[in-house]
Amino acid sequence: MTGAIAAAEAGASARPGCFITFEGGEGAGKSTQIARLAAWLRAGADGLADASQGALNQGSLTWEVVTTREPGGSPRAERIRAAVLAGAAKPYGPFAEALLFAAARLDHLATLIRPALERGAVVLCDRFSDSTRAYQGAAGGVDAGTLAALERVVVGATRPDLTLILDLPPEIGLARARQRDRAAARGPDRFEAEALGFHERLRAAYRAIAEAEPGRCAVIDAQGSPEAVAQAVRAAVAARLPHLVRGKSDAA
Repeated sequence: MTGAIAAAEAGASARPGCFITFEGGEGAGKSTQIARLAAWLRAGADGLADASQGALNQGSLTWEVVTTREPGGSPRAERIRAAVLAGAAKPYGPFAEALLFAAARLDHLATLIRPALERGAVVLCDRFSDSTRAYQGAAGGVDAGTLAALERVVVGATRPDLTLILDLPPEIGLARARQRDRAAARGPDRFEAEALGFHERLRAAYRAIAEAEPGRCAVIDAQGSPEAVAQAVRAAVAARLPHLVRGKSDAA
């Protein structure tokens, strides 16, 4: 066993925290839903658990919730993010992008995700390894076995406890992304600029991941209003991870 794999597995053993990832195509609303779920968990966890079950803020029984994103989440990983989304790696192909994302993920796990989980925090991450499977694998053509081997080395045992896949037709998601970009006075990034067929393959890939791993993944219809989607997200969290939301009567 390599040192990298050993460190990854040791860092994830018997972790007290909870790791939730959000996945989906462009414009699915992941950032919005992470912010809503984080606020819900922070505001409503009174009486949920004692300190041995999670990282609680001093003076109040509320979960420590850490929100982060990929690529990015740490200073070095954010620099990689900026380069990849600007298209710097595109001429070298999807496998080069996968390697860069793996490097960013390795740093992100070591500096933010694993330390947060070890102290018992709830970590909410906008994209994780499923994005590499979907974007560089199913949509980009990189061999699934190669990506799985890379994931074993980088991620080890630090797997999400729950993955929420926000699903909607790519035409709707891309329209939302364009509206967001116009509001921010910026152009589409490296992946938003891909043709519709690429985004259709992404959606199919995420659905296939959910079908293959139903114990970990929950598919959320993301076509509704932000509040309707948030209600579905809360219901999924309550059903899959009831220790986080015990006592929340509005979970559904």
